[in-house]
Amino acid sequence: MGAAKFLRGLARRIDQRQLAVVVNTGDDERFYGLHVSPDVDTVIYTLAGVVNQANGWGLEGETFHALEALGRLYGKPWFNLGDRDLATHLYRTERIAQGAALTRVTAELAERFGAGATILPMSDDPVRTFVKLKGRPAIPFQEYFVRGRARGAVEKIELRGARSARPTAAVIGAIKRARAIVIAPSNPFVSIGPILALDGVREALAAVSDRVAAISPIVGGKTIKGPADKMMRGLGHEVSPLGVARLYRDIAGLFVIDVVDHRYLEPIRALGMRAIATDTIMSDPDRAAALADVVTRALSV
Repeated sequence: MGAAKFLRGLARRIDQRQLAVVVNTGDDERFYGLHVSPDVDTVIYTLAGVVNQANGWGLEGETFHALEALGRLYGKPWFNLGDRDLATHLYRTERIAQGAALTRVTAELAERFGAGATILPMSDDPVRTFVKLKGRPAIPFQEYFVRGRARGAVEKIELRGARSARPTAAVIGAIKRARAIVIAPSNPFVSIGPILALDGVREALAAVSDRVAAISPIVGGKTIKGPADKMMRGLGHEVSPLGVARLYRDIAGLFVIDVVDHRYLEPIRALGMRAIATDTIMSDPDRAAALADVVTRALSV
Protein backbone atom coordinates (compact mmCIF):
# COMPACT_ATOMS: atom_id res chain seq x y z
CA MET A 1 0.00 0.00 0.00
CA GLY A 2 1.76 3.13 -1.25
CA ALA A 3 -0.10 5.42 1.13
CA ALA A 4 0.94 3.43 4.19
CA LYS A 5 4.59 3.40 3.15
CA PHE A 6 4.55 7.13 2.54
CA LEU A 7 2.83 7.76 5.87
CA ARG A 8 5.45 5.68 7.61
CA GLY A 9 8.09 8.04 6.23
CA LEU A 10 6.08 11.21 6.79
CA ALA A 11 5.51 10.30 10.43
CA ARG A 12 9.29 10.31 10.89
CA ARG A 13 9.40 13.95 9.85
CA ILE A 14 6.13 15.43 11.12
CA ASP A 15 4.45 15.02 14.49
CA GLN A 16 1.48 12.71 13.93
CA ARG A 17 -0.74 15.15 15.78
CA GLN A 18 -0.32 17.50 12.79
CA LEU A 19 -1.45 14.86 10.29
CA ALA A 20 -4.95 14.22 8.97
CA VAL A 21 -5.29 11.17 6.74
CA VAL A 22 -8.33 10.79 4.48
CA VAL A 23 -8.79 7.09 3.76
CA ASN A 24 -10.69 5.19 1.08
CA THR A 25 -13.55 3.00 2.30
CA GLY A 26 -14.72 1.80 -1.11
CA ASP A 27 -13.13 -1.60 -0.55
CA ASP A 28 -14.77 -2.16 2.85
CA GLU A 29 -16.37 -5.59 2.99
CA ARG A 30 -18.24 -7.89 5.34
CA PHE A 31 -16.68 -11.19 6.30
CA TYR A 32 -18.41 -13.58 8.72
CA GLY A 33 -20.82 -10.77 9.55
CA LEU A 34 -18.04 -8.35 10.45
CA HIS A 35 -17.42 -4.90 8.96
CA VAL A 36 -13.83 -4.94 7.68
CA SER A 37 -12.14 -1.69 6.58
CA PRO A 38 -8.84 -2.82 5.05
CA ASP A 39 -7.41 0.60 4.13
CA VAL A 40 -8.47 2.23 7.39
CA ASP A 41 -6.96 -0.57 9.45
CA THR A 42 -3.70 -0.56 7.52
CA VAL A 43 -3.31 3.17 8.15
CA ILE A 44 -4.10 2.77 11.87
CA TYR A 45 -1.72 -0.15 12.29
CA THR A 46 1.03 1.60 10.31
CA LEU A 47 0.89 4.84 12.28
CA ALA A 48 0.65 2.89 15.54
CA GLY A 49 3.81 0.97 14.61
CA VAL A 50 2.16 -2.44 14.84
CA VAL A 51 1.61 -3.32 11.16
CA ASN A 52 3.11 -6.46 9.65
CA GLN A 53 5.67 -4.71 7.49
CA ALA A 54 6.46 -7.79 5.44
CA ASN A 55 2.84 -8.08 4.28
CA GLY A 56 1.94 -4.40 4.41
CA TRP A 57 -1.34 -5.32 6.15
CA GLY A 58 -2.48 -6.94 9.37
CA LEU A 59 -0.70 -7.00 12.71
CA GLU A 60 2.89 -7.98 13.37
CA GLY A 61 3.25 -11.50 14.77
CA GLU A 62 -0.33 -12.41 13.89
CA THR A 63 -1.77 -15.93 14.08
CA PHE A 64 -4.76 -17.33 12.21
CA HIS A 65 -6.29 -20.05 14.40
CA ALA A 66 -9.78 -18.53 14.37
CA LEU A 67 -9.69 -18.32 10.58
CA GLU A 68 -8.78 -22.00 10.39
CA ALA A 69 -11.75 -22.82 12.62
CA LEU A 70 -14.04 -20.65 10.51
CA GLY A 71 -12.83 -22.50 7.44
CA ARG A 72 -14.24 -25.75 8.83
CA LEU A 73 -17.66 -24.11 9.09
CA TYR A 74 -17.77 -21.84 6.04
CA GLY A 75 -15.34 -23.44 3.63
CA LYS A 76 -11.81 -22.48 2.65
CA PRO A 77 -11.20 -18.79 3.48
CA TRP A 78 -9.69 -16.48 0.87
CA PHE A 79 -9.40 -13.27 2.91
CA ASN A 80 -6.96 -13.40 5.81
CA LEU A 81 -8.25 -12.16 9.16
CA GLY A 82 -5.82 -12.62 12.00
CA ASP A 83 -6.74 -13.61 15.54
CA ARG A 84 -5.94 -10.21 17.07
CA ASP A 85 -7.13 -8.37 13.97
CA LEU A 86 -10.57 -9.90 14.54
CA ALA A 87 -10.91 -7.81 17.70
CA THR A 88 -10.74 -4.65 15.56
CA HIS A 89 -13.53 -5.86 13.29
CA LEU A 90 -15.68 -7.08 16.18
CA TYR A 91 -15.38 -3.70 17.88
CA ARG A 92 -16.15 -1.76 14.70
CA THR A 93 -19.16 -3.91 13.86
CA GLU A 94 -20.67 -3.64 17.33
CA ARG A 95 -20.13 0.12 17.61
CA ILE A 96 -21.73 0.76 14.21
CA ALA A 97 -24.66 -1.46 15.20
CA GLN A 98 -25.03 0.74 18.29
CA GLY A 99 -25.38 3.77 16.02
CA ALA A 100 -21.84 5.16 16.02
CA ALA A 101 -20.61 6.62 12.72
CA LEU A 102 -17.58 5.03 11.04
CA THR A 103 -15.61 8.25 11.58
CA ARG A 104 -16.20 8.07 15.34
CA VAL A 105 -15.36 4.38 15.53
CA THR A 106 -12.16 4.94 13.56
CA ALA A 107 -11.10 7.66 15.99
CA GLU A 108 -11.74 5.31 18.91
CA LEU A 109 -9.67 2.54 17.31
CA ALA A 110 -6.83 4.92 16.46
CA GLU A 111 -6.73 6.15 20.06
CA ARG A 112 -6.69 2.64 21.49
CA PHE A 113 -3.88 1.55 19.19
CA GLY A 114 -1.88 4.69 19.89
CA ALA A 115 -1.92 6.28 16.44
CA GLY A 116 -1.56 10.02 16.93
CA ALA A 117 -2.85 11.24 13.56
CA THR A 118 -6.44 12.14 12.76
CA ILE A 119 -7.61 9.26 10.57
CA LEU A 120 -10.71 10.10 8.56
CA PRO A 121 -12.77 7.60 6.57
CA MET A 122 -13.77 9.37 3.36
CA SER A 123 -17.47 9.05 4.23
CA ASP A 124 -19.81 7.63 6.83
CA ASP A 125 -22.04 6.51 3.97
CA PRO A 126 -21.45 3.17 2.23
CA VAL A 127 -19.58 3.15 -1.09
CA ARG A 128 -18.54 -0.12 -2.71
CA THR A 129 -15.96 -0.51 -5.44
CA PHE A 130 -16.75 -3.11 -8.11
CA VAL A 131 -14.42 -4.23 -10.89
CA LYS A 132 -15.77 -5.24 -14.29
CA LEU A 133 -13.54 -7.73 -16.08
CA LYS A 134 -13.78 -8.49 -19.76
CA GLY A 135 -16.52 -11.02 -20.40
CA ARG A 136 -17.59 -11.19 -16.75
CA PRO A 137 -20.07 -9.41 -14.47
CA ALA A 138 -18.69 -6.78 -12.08
CA ILE A 139 -17.40 -8.18 -8.79
CA PRO A 140 -16.53 -6.52 -5.45
CA PHE A 141 -12.99 -5.17 -5.29
CA GLN A 142 -11.77 -7.64 -2.66
CA GLU A 143 -12.93 -10.57 -4.77
CA TYR A 144 -11.00 -9.18 -7.72
CA PHE A 145 -7.89 -8.18 -5.80
CA VAL A 146 -7.51 -10.86 -3.12
CA ARG A 147 -9.53 -13.85 -4.24
CA GLY A 148 -8.80 -13.40 -7.95
CA ARG A 149 -5.28 -12.01 -7.41
CA ALA A 150 -6.03 -9.09 -9.76
CA ARG A 151 -6.16 -11.36 -12.80
CA GLY A 152 -8.14 -10.46 -15.90
CA ALA A 153 -8.54 -7.46 -18.19
CA VAL A 154 -10.28 -4.58 -16.42
CA GLU A 155 -12.99 -2.87 -18.48
CA LYS A 156 -14.65 -0.64 -15.91
CA ILE A 157 -14.54 0.49 -12.28
CA GLU A 158 -17.93 0.98 -10.62
CA LEU A 159 -18.22 3.07 -7.45
CA ARG A 160 -21.63 2.02 -6.23
CA GLY A 161 -23.18 4.47 -3.81
CA ALA A 162 -20.72 7.27 -4.57
CA ARG A 163 -23.37 9.57 -6.03
CA SER A 164 -25.49 9.52 -2.89
CA ALA A 165 -22.63 9.30 -0.37
CA ARG A 166 -21.24 12.49 1.12
CA PRO A 167 -17.78 13.25 2.45
CA THR A 168 -17.84 14.05 6.13
CA ALA A 169 -17.51 17.63 7.29
CA ALA A 170 -14.21 16.58 8.86
CA VAL A 171 -12.84 15.53 5.47
CA ILE A 172 -13.77 18.80 3.75
CA GLY A 173 -12.54 20.77 6.73
CA ALA A 174 -9.19 18.98 6.71
CA ILE A 175 -8.72 19.83 3.03
CA LYS A 176 -9.56 23.49 3.54
CA ARG A 177 -7.33 23.90 6.60
CA ALA A 178 -4.31 21.91 5.44
CA ARG A 179 -1.01 23.70 4.91
CA ALA A 180 -0.08 20.93 2.48
CA ILE A 181 -1.89 17.97 0.96
CA VAL A 182 -0.19 14.90 -0.51
CA ILE A 183 -1.97 12.39 -2.73
CA ALA A 184 0.04 9.27 -2.02
CA PRO A 185 1.32 6.93 -4.78
CA SER A 186 -1.76 4.75 -4.58
CA ASN A 187 -4.01 3.31 -7.26
CA PRO A 188 -5.76 6.33 -8.83
CA PHE A 189 -8.92 4.35 -9.63
CA VAL A 190 -9.67 2.20 -6.58
CA SER A 191 -7.75 3.92 -3.76
CA ILE A 192 -7.89 7.61 -4.66
CA GLY A 193 -10.81 7.51 -7.12
CA PRO A 194 -13.54 6.69 -4.56
CA ILE A 195 -12.49 9.69 -2.46
CA LEU A 196 -12.47 12.05 -5.43
CA ALA A 197 -15.87 10.74 -6.57
CA LEU A 198 -17.60 12.12 -3.48
CA ASP A 199 -19.51 15.34 -3.99
CA GLY A 200 -17.36 18.36 -3.19
CA VAL A 201 -14.00 16.65 -2.65
CA ARG A 202 -12.53 17.35 -6.07
CA GLU A 203 -13.79 20.93 -5.92
CA ALA A 204 -12.28 21.43 -2.47
CA LEU A 205 -8.90 20.17 -3.67
CA ALA A 206 -9.04 22.29 -6.84
CA ALA A 207 -9.58 25.37 -4.70
CA VAL A 208 -6.26 24.77 -2.91
CA SER A 209 -4.37 23.04 -5.74
CA ASP A 210 -1.26 25.14 -5.13
CA ARG A 211 -0.94 23.28 -1.82
CA VAL A 212 -1.56 19.82 -3.31
CA ALA A 213 1.15 17.37 -4.45
CA ALA A 214 0.51 14.00 -6.08
CA ILE A 215 3.09 11.22 -6.28
CA SER A 216 3.03 8.92 -9.29
CA PRO A 217 2.44 5.23 -8.56
CA ILE A 218 3.79 4.39 -12.03
CA VAL A 219 7.57 3.98 -12.19
CA GLY A 220 9.32 2.85 -15.35
CA GLY A 221 6.05 1.91 -17.04
CA LYS A 222 4.64 -0.23 -14.21
CA THR A 223 3.58 -0.19 -10.59
CA ILE A 224 5.86 -1.33 -7.79
CA LYS A 225 2.95 -3.29 -6.37
CA GLY A 226 -0.71 -3.67 -7.24
CA PRO A 227 -2.78 -3.56 -10.43
CA ALA A 228 -2.82 0.19 -11.19
CA ASP A 229 -0.83 -0.28 -14.40
CA LYS A 230 -3.18 -3.00 -15.65
CA MET A 231 -6.17 -0.87 -14.74
CA MET A 232 -4.80 2.15 -16.57
CA ARG A 233 -4.21 0.07 -19.68
CA GLY A 234 -7.63 -1.57 -19.54
CA LEU A 235 -9.40 1.74 -19.00
CA GLY A 236 -7.66 3.40 -21.94
CA HIS A 237 -5.08 5.55 -20.14
CA GLU A 238 -1.41 5.87 -20.94
CA VAL A 239 0.58 3.76 -18.48
CA SER A 240 3.07 6.41 -17.44
CA PRO A 241 3.48 9.25 -14.95
CA LEU A 242 2.02 11.51 -17.63
CA GLY A 243 -1.09 9.34 -17.77
CA VAL A 244 -1.51 9.68 -14.01
CA ALA A 245 -0.80 13.42 -14.09
CA ARG A 246 -3.65 13.90 -16.54
CA LEU A 247 -6.01 12.37 -13.96
CA TYR A 248 -4.92 14.90 -11.32
CA ARG A 249 -4.19 18.02 -13.38
CA ASP A 250 -7.15 19.95 -11.96
CA ILE A 251 -6.44 19.20 -8.31
CA ALA A 252 -2.64 18.96 -7.89
CA GLY A 253 -0.32 21.87 -8.47
CA LEU A 254 2.76 19.68 -7.98
CA PHE A 255 3.41 16.26 -9.49
CA VAL A 256 6.24 14.04 -8.25
CA ILE A 257 7.78 11.33 -10.43
CA ASP A 258 10.68 8.93 -10.08
CA VAL A 259 14.07 9.84 -11.49
CA VAL A 260 13.85 7.01 -14.02
CA ASP A 261 10.93 8.86 -15.61
CA HIS A 262 12.61 12.27 -15.85
CA ARG A 263 11.71 12.50 -19.55
CA TYR A 264 8.11 13.12 -18.51
CA LEU A 265 8.90 16.30 -16.58
CA GLU A 266 8.32 18.69 -19.47
CA PRO A 267 5.14 16.99 -20.78
CA ILE A 268 3.71 17.13 -17.25
CA ARG A 269 4.68 20.79 -16.91
CA ALA A 270 2.87 21.42 -20.19
CA LEU A 271 -0.32 20.36 -18.38
CA GLY A 272 0.11 23.39 -16.13
CA MET A 273 1.56 21.48 -13.18
CA ARG A 274 4.89 21.89 -11.46
CA ALA A 275 6.88 18.67 -11.70
CA ILE A 276 9.92 17.27 -9.93
CA ALA A 277 11.80 13.98 -10.21
CA THR A 278 13.24 12.17 -7.18
CA ASP A 279 13.65 8.67 -5.76
CA THR A 280 10.09 7.47 -5.09
CA ILE A 281 10.90 3.81 -4.30
CA MET A 282 10.08 3.46 -0.61
CA SER A 283 11.84 0.16 0.04
CA ASP A 284 12.55 1.06 3.66
CA PRO A 285 11.44 3.71 6.18
CA ASP A 286 14.52 5.88 5.58
CA ARG A 287 13.78 6.16 1.86
CA ALA A 288 10.12 6.86 2.61
CA ALA A 289 11.19 9.64 4.98
CA ALA A 290 13.54 11.05 2.34
CA LEU A 291 10.66 11.17 -0.15
CA ALA A 292 8.50 12.91 2.45
CA ASP A 293 11.28 15.49 2.89
CA VAL A 294 11.42 16.21 -0.83
CA VAL A 295 7.67 16.55 -1.19
CA THR A 296 7.13 18.73 1.87
CA ARG A 297 10.02 21.00 0.91
CA ALA A 298 8.61 21.38 -2.57
CA LEU A 299 5.31 22.43 -0.99
CA SER A 300 7.25 24.81 1.30
CA VAL A 301 5.99 23.16 4.49
